Amino acid sequence: MDKELEPKQVTFSDLDLPEPLLRSLKKLGYETPSPIQAKAIPTVMDGKNIIGQAQTGTGKTAAFALPILANIDLKQNSPQALVLAPTRELAIQVAEAFQVYARYMKNFHVLPIYGGADMRGQLRSLSRGAHVVVGTPGRLLDHLRRKSLKLDKLKTVVLDEADEMLRMGFIDDVDTILAETPDTRQTALFSATMPDRIRQIAKRHVSEPVLIKIEAKTATVDTIDQSFLIVNQGEKLDAMTRYLETEETEGIIVFVRTREATVTLAEKLNARGYSAAAINGDISQPMREKTIARLKKSTLDILVATDVAARGIDVERVSHVINFDIPYDSEAYVHRIGRTGRAGRLGKALLFVQPRERRLLGIIEKDTKQKLNAWQKPTAQQLADQRKSKLAEDLSARLDNKVADVYHKMVADLCESLEQPAEQIAAALLSDKFPLEQIAPPPESKKPRRERNSRDRDNRRERDGSRERDNGRERSGRDSGNRERSPRRERSDKGSIPFEQYRIEAGRDHGAQAKDIVGALANEAGLDREHIGRIELNDNHSLVGLPPGMPKDIYQLLQKVRVKGQPMKLSRAAGGESNRDDAPRKKPSTRKPRSESSTDGRKSAKKPAKRRAPIKS
Repeated sequence: MDKELEPKQVTFSDLDLPEPLLRSLKKLGYETPSPIQAKAIPTVMDGKNIIGQAQTGTGKTAAFALPILANIDLKQNSPQALVLAPTRELAIQVAEAFQVYARYMKNFHVLPIYGGADMRGQLRSLSRGAHVVVGTPGRLLDHLRRKSLKLDKLKTVVLDEADEMLRMGFIDDVDTILAETPDTRQTALFSATMPDRIRQIAKRHVSEPVLIKIEAKTATVDTIDQSFLIVNQGEKLDAMTRYLETEETEGIIVFVRTREATVTLAEKLNARGYSAAAINGDISQPMREKTIARLKKSTLDILVATDVAARGIDVERVSHVINFDIPYDSEAYVHRIGRTGRAGRLGKALLFVQPRERRLLGIIEKDTKQKLNAWQKPTAQQLADQRKSKLAEDLSARLDNKVADVYHKMVADLCESLEQPAEQIAAALLSDKFPLEQIAPPPESKKPRRERNSRDRDNRRERDGSRERDNGRERSGRDSGNRERSPRRERSDKGSIPFEQYRIEAGRDHGAQAKDIVGALANEAGLDREHIGRIELNDNHSLVGLPPGMPKDIYQLLQKVRVKGQPMKLSRAAGGESNRDDAPRKKPSTRKPRSESSTDGRKSAKKPAKRRAPIKS
């Protein structure tokens, strides 16, 4: 091919970035920009509005952070750029990225603002000044109401993960925040998907935008080796430990659906000798940051997380993602596996699929346009053979180097004192290192033939049923009346979760909707949405189902969290009775309960005792 016709590979040096930023990128090892970066950086640097659509893991943060830093005025201490992020994890991640890219920019300050953190510290930081503010909508609104955050000199606004903000119910808050920004601002909107509501928001707030769309095929999905395993729920842990033992891994993120599952699975992995920790909405923010720092520093190998808690985590050493519980849509799947295969590195992802969840596997393959490979779980005997081979390799490497004479003498002394040959002593040492079942496992029983028929039945049920039946429970059709619910996708596990009813001092009169309450609980308090129960809106208050045994710090935090500008002032509802999300709502009865010994004031007649049959001799 004629070389003159070959397209030139764009580098960061070709994008007119200032020298301090190029130094930072060189230190990070970045040479060539991703497609979204190559197109977005020059556009944002020119001051144009932009709408960027690209999947997770394509480098969107650098696509807006680098041009903002290139145009920043370090002499002006008031905020010049505002980045809105849907979760605190993502806000922290974006703020860290700004700090890393600006390491050679003297006196640059970026401030992350999010719920769950000390308000006094944020107030002090704002009073000292910051060039860039990165925050979640709820906490940003709090500061705007306090007038502690001034946006009158703002130059650029970035809406990061706009589709996620829509899904979490923050779009109305975004409208309120943007109304406080100058009309002359530059606006950049980034989203993995572009539903109609996001298009409406873009039309309203982003004038004359430059549209940049990166097709999904260029996302990091192509750099990830994806596989799946059909496995029953009770066999997942064994399958995962076999996978970990046969793979060369670094950092690993394991995704589960519930907070309880993060703790339980992390404990089981630690019991099996792995270094694992849980991250979920119950864990305090300082502990979350410390856990992620341990993963980055290699003092922790496995992070067990829910979707919301893991949002925004970007750790380069994450080599594998394991979907212990299958996500309910392909977008969540792409977000999950996007935690690996970053910056062009190869990554691996394993998806566990229960027999009745085959339909969800088909949806993921169809939407991602990628066929997943079936992973062959090694048998116990194959693992035993592999352990022996690895031991032989390790010993061979040690024998290549001369073993100190003191060890030879020690073996000879042991043989003499114990009156045993060297082979017997070596066998005793190996038995302590490897349990018998690891070296000589019993033969594995074959699965019964009827399993295939049960899978077929499950598949038929899935085709005819709803996503709730994917979890093995059926909900009876009930008239919901005017009942408000949290998003349907997050209700799938609630059938088995008991909820206690709490009162929130925000209702219809304050403009509150169910999505506002869900968003505040999920983002500001870090509660997973599958653990937010039935929501009942009233005029001046609302009722919501929350899991029992709420930690004290979360309870105190929810006193101050605001919904539509109204403090929640969370309290136990009158009666405080437990309920289930799928239970019908009953009006409180004014009748006194009947006692066990009376009916309408009269004693109930005892049932005649059963007559015993005579004992035959």
